[in-house]
Amino acid sequence: MRKKFWLLVTLIGLLAILSGCTDVNEPITEDSEGIWNSYFVYPVSWLITYFAELFNENYGLAIVIVTVLVRLVLLPLNVKQLKSSKAMQDIQPKLKELQQKYSSKDANTQQKLQQETMQLFQKNGVNPLAGCLPIFIQMPILIAMYHAIMRTESIKTHSFLWFELGARDPFFILPIIAAVATWLQQKLMMAGSPASQNPQMMVMLYVMPIMIGVFAMFFPSALALYWVVGNIFMVAQTLLIRKPMMADKNNGGDKK
Repeated sequence: MRKKFWLLVTLIGLLAILSGCTDVNEPITEDSEGIWNSYFVYPVSWLITYFAELFNENYGLAIVIVTVLVRLVLLPLNVKQLKSSKAMQDIQPKLKELQQKYSSKDANTQQKLQQETMQLFQKNGVNPLAGCLPIFIQMPILIAMYHAIMRTESIKTHSFLWFELGARDPFFILPIIAAVATWLQQKLMMAGSPASQNPQMMVMLYVMPIMIGVFAMFFPSALALYWVVGNIFMVAQTLLIRKPMMADKNNGGDKK
């Protein structure tokens, strides 16, 4: 499992590199070349510009609208991720029983543990990587959104609410909201899952929000706005999806 986890992390890292992160300082236009620019970044940039012009060049509102649209498009993947996480959570007691049964570290015992673990996964329709796969699939879209905001020149010259989109938030309100929303979203995702028992994952619960908050302090406010809207959407989405799941679980428990 650990090898699969690191393999997934490596694949995501390679995807980020292959997605054209080195072009982040080059303006995006309809003349930009390359598959990444033509089919990922420019369509998002065009969409932001379209909504901005629709609302009297309000690029801040356009970023909010496009961010919500992107999250709605990715909603089925996120639902799949949450369902997979819940399925893995449901079989944890049985998984712990197997680990206790085959606690010996010799090769034969560990092989039996792996075999019965896979049988348990198959019996309950659980795929250990199913919860991570949606993240991998949606990465190009999220990175494209980041590029579109950073590389659309028109965004930099407009303001929204109290801040200039091309400059840092002078009051650090967006970075604080971004950090808090990131922490809350991760906390909700981990609640009751095996990750909540993993010390490394618990460290990430606090490291990631701090990183997002620090980045938002130095990056243009347009990007911080994207993080804020995206994370608030994810918090609402997680609450709306997990509540029916937990209700079904409790009802199932009552029937038993």
